[in-house]
Amino acid sequence: MSAITGINLSIPTASNTIADSIPAKRVNVIVSQLLRPPVLQVSKSLTPVFPRMVQYHTNLENLLARDTVIEKIAEGLEWTEGPVWNKKEKSLLFSDIPRNSIYQWKPNQNISLYLYPSGYTGRMVFRGKEPGSNGLTYDKKGNLYACQHGDRRVVKFDQNKEPIPIAEHYQGKRLNSPNDLVFNAKGDLYFTDPTFGLPLRNQDPERELPFAGVYRVKNGKLELLTKELKTPNGIAFSPDEKYLYISNSGVLGSDDRPAWYRFTMNEDGTLGKKELFFDASRLKEVLPGSPDGLKVDNRGNLYCCGPGGVYLFSPEAVLLGVIEFGTPTSNCNWGEDGSRLYITANHAVYRVAMKNKGAAF
Repeated sequence: MSAITGINLSIPTASNTIADSIPAKRVNVIVSQLLRPPVLQVSKSLTPVFPRMVQYHTNLENLLARDTVIEKIAEGLEWTEGPVWNKKEKSLLFSDIPRNSIYQWKPNQNISLYLYPSGYTGRMVFRGKEPGSNGLTYDKKGNLYACQHGDRRVVKFDQNKEPIPIAEHYQGKRLNSPNDLVFNAKGDLYFTDPTFGLPLRNQDPERELPFAGVYRVKNGKLELLTKELKTPNGIAFSPDEKYLYISNSGVLGSDDRPAWYRFTMNEDGTLGKKELFFDASRLKEVLPGSPDGLKVDNRGNLYCCGPGGVYLFSPEAVLLGVIEFGTPTSNCNWGEDGSRLYITANHAVYRVAMKNKGAAF
């Protein structure tokens, strides 16, 4: 169930530059390059070997070294999510949503069960596929928080790992299935609430809210910030907290665009103007997965999990490179001294050494 596999990556170059704008033409260029084996890869077969790093801009080398090694630290899981570093115990926690569990990994050790049940504590059999916890995070005091799919709430765990509800209802109606969460510097909690954890998603008869929202918990009060996005997912702040980035998983063939968005933050912590950061529609058409969890480093670069891997962007939305796993890639987070990027990708968990540290780590 646990293994460490080192994969030495001399970064192949697929392209030197990508246009600075975000139109569909740019996305088509990126996809055509993603589907072509890297020019420096030597193989008798056209089938790519994963994981691998593909470079699209020379500035990628400001983020990681050319001889970077991707380590597989755990495998044999069902659907991994929500990696978070426990600074006190110097370990990684992550969710396995179908197994309704949180696992713990420590360097040089196998993974162990940290918490069960993690997201659904009901007595009745859960009818859906994803009952467990999803996104995980810590507050400044070291308290663990989780988005619970099955119980449809955000909770804080006490010292005995007992859940304390933080957000469960909005205007008297149950939340859908909180997905991912982040604190700002003031200690306010922001989270997304799509329907992915409901057994029948949007058509589930027990759904109570007619929208998917992005919320803030401030001073114990739950506030709806926006319902513009139909499938909000990953969420992260820029280092200066002038922007809030949100993934929208999207549905192909509809007005629900798969994309990463950027919201300007108002002074009072509410959301201002929404901007398209990067359109992932074409990526989702040809690669497995959707825009999902994302994180930001201390220089403002974005690490966006999505179709087939992790997309590394500059703050100006220039694609620098992709860590390709060839499988749906759900989330990532910073660990150890803040410069190790932990990645949950389908049935496995990986670790990559970066040059920059995570924002607010």
